[in-house]
Amino acid sequence: MDFLFNKHSHFNLANCATFFNITAGVLAIYFLTHGEFFGAALFAWVAGAFDIVDGKIARKYNLSTEFGIQLDSFADFLSFVIVPTMFIYFAVIDGKEFELNTVLVVFAFVYYVISGLRRLIQFNIQAEEGSVSKYFTGVPTPLGAILLWVVYLVWLTGILPETLVLISMIIIGFLLNSKIKIPHP
Repeated sequence: MDFLFNKHSHFNLANCATFFNITAGVLAIYFLTHGEFFGAALFAWVAGAFDIVDGKIARKYNLSTEFGIQLDSFADFLSFVIVPTMFIYFAVIDGKEFELNTVLVVFAFVYYVISGLRRLIQFNIQAEEGSVSKYFTGVPTPLGAILLWVVYLVWLTGILPETLVLISMIIIGFLLNSKIKIPHP
């Protein structure tokens, strides 16, 4: 079991937590595609928990590596960019594409996905093994996912129409790559 605490093992404890994040993201997608929004939300939040845990483990046991940084960003892309956009699509938009402005629908989803990917790539370019900056520049993708979750919850109340959900996605996508400083927990 030494591999769990070996910095150079791709299956060290921190990376295993990241693999659980990915697994939870895949399970969230499974539930989304079956219309099971409670199960999807549950696994999306489980992915978030593993995202918090993997970084803490990597720092505590000095397991941070370039591989782990890249793996974490791939997991974040799945769990905090793809899953929330799919959640908004299947829970809010599905079947209403032609009632809404189809160009707006396509733009909102593509823009959010590209913004999330760009944010993660930029983060990786600037990341250094074992270091944590005091601030994120731009909204981190997990926070972007939480903001989309809030948009969904407000939509459930009936006071936010689908068009404003799409506009909110565009605004949050913009914030992912903004110059806003967010304190790192």
